[in-house]
Amino acid sequence: QVQLGESGGGVVQAGGSLRRSCVVSGGTFSMYAMGWFSQAPGKEREFVATIARTGSRSHYADSVGGRFTISRDNAKSTVYLQMNSLKPEDTAVYYCAGRPSHSAFLYYTSNDSYDNWGRGTQVTVSS
Repeated sequence: QVQLGESGGGVVQAGGSLRRSCVVSGGTFSMYAMGWFSQAPGKEREFVATIARTGSRSHYADSVGGRFTISRDNAKSTVYLQMNSLKPEDTAVYYCAGRPSHSAFLYYTSNDSYDNWGRGTQVTVSS
């Protein structure tokens, strides 16, 4: 069974940075497209960033473009989310997600596209 273990959440001041990590076990990580999603209180879970299984392509939500960077290390079965210039509105629980992908170049932005999820960790940005 595929498991996703997240780390790197916490509290940071506005303008600061955090690096999220998600380690995947129980599956062939290099065959998985990966994504990050966030859920703020009272809101639905929404797309943040995604990366193809080879790392060749990535895509971001408009709200984080230019501030967040998704990357992966297939040798370590780990996907990262570097979060810079954080804003109070970035406060949310962040989840990593993965799904097998037959294509080296496809990424996925929809919640429904993923069938493996981490438990989520809180990121709080204070003003």
